[in-house]
Amino acid sequence: MTTLVLDNGAYNAKIGYSHENVSVIPNCQFRSKTARLKTFTANQIEEIKDPSGLFYILPFQKGYLVNWDVQRQVWDYLFGKEMYQVDFLDTNVIITEPYFNFTSIQESMNEILFEEYQFQAVLRVNAGALSAHRYFRDNPSELCCIIVDSGYSFTHIVPYCRSKKKKEAIIRINVGGKLLTNHLKEIISYRQLHVMDETHVINQVKEDVCYVSQDFYKDMDIAKLKGEENTVMIDYVLPDFSTIKKGFCKPREEMVLSGKYKSGEQILRLANERFAVPEILFNPSDIGIQEMGIPEAVVYSIQNLPEEMQPHFFRNIVLTGGNSLFPGFRDRVYSEVRCLTPTDYDVSVVLPENPITYSWEGGKMISENDDFEDMVVTREDYEENGHSICEEKFDI
Repeated sequence: MTTLVLDNGAYNAKIGYSHENVSVIPNCQFRSKTARLKTFTANQIEEIKDPSGLFYILPFQKGYLVNWDVQRQVWDYLFGKEMYQVDFLDTNVIITEPYFNFTSIQESMNEILFEEYQFQAVLRVNAGALSAHRYFRDNPSELCCIIVDSGYSFTHIVPYCRSKKKKEAIIRINVGGKLLTNHLKEIISYRQLHVMDETHVINQVKEDVCYVSQDFYKDMDIAKLKGEENTVMIDYVLPDFSTIKKGFCKPREEMVLSGKYKSGEQILRLANERFAVPEILFNPSDIGIQEMGIPEAVVYSIQNLPEEMQPHFFRNIVLTGGNSLFPGFRDRVYSEVRCLTPTDYDVSVVLPENPITYSWEGGKMISENDDFEDMVVTREDYEENGHSICEEKFDI
């Protein structure tokens, strides 16, 4: 039996057989401005000649899987002959779903996986549980860890003790990568160029230039300076999709500080946007979202747990998800959690080598476990007992 591990995120699907490597593929469909009628699925985005004004069709809304037609088409493509050529009669699947998922979504997922695709066995699990599994496997002496999963729609903070999640201390912050990209689009549209339709391009800008400030007010002051002294300011060359396929940052020495560029490139000049956008993860109230930032939420979550366990959680804070790739993210989480924590506790914040595929690798490890057979629901089980057997078996 082969096992397919699918970490089905709202932005990227991380997919691969447990004996192979993982690929990260956009979990959505696209329509382009030029080829109006054709729909591109998942990594066919690379075939689009002119991705400006790209129209996203997403299976997830606000973090939950609601658009099954799109999700089916993405899965058909991933499981089909162009990608993984899944032989359903000889394959188990480990698939992730969000925390506190709705029963109706879970039932639809069971039906699709068992009845339409006819997988032999299914394990439905939260991505954080896979990350925790991986962390405990790498650090066998630890019993507790707290997973900070900052993804596309949300940031979840979930304590795990001996690979069981502590439901009463789970926190969700409604800030994710999607909100950051949209906020950057709004700021740029307001200050320089109308880019409200350019989600794809601005997402790339965000990934290329944004960073987390270690001292917000100091960086703000630098960003106000004129000319050479302003080390925050950066010029970003936007792609025109004929000669420049992908945007890039102008090297410092080529920047024209006063006046215009001679070449016909379209330039975005970014200063405080670079750190003011990721700052929302730490202070959602900056844009009127009345919630805690990540470090405060981590401390709050741990304080909801029994006192004797708290030091173990502070020692094992694990950052996963795409937003943890912002430069300075780990250091800022560490310094703020350290400030909010009693001095006699050790604080350690771990940023894995690849925080996006970390939970996928945890899934790969689970599939190699001896007790994997006991965790899954087989197709016979499902045909006999229906949804109830899944509810019993999966710790969701």
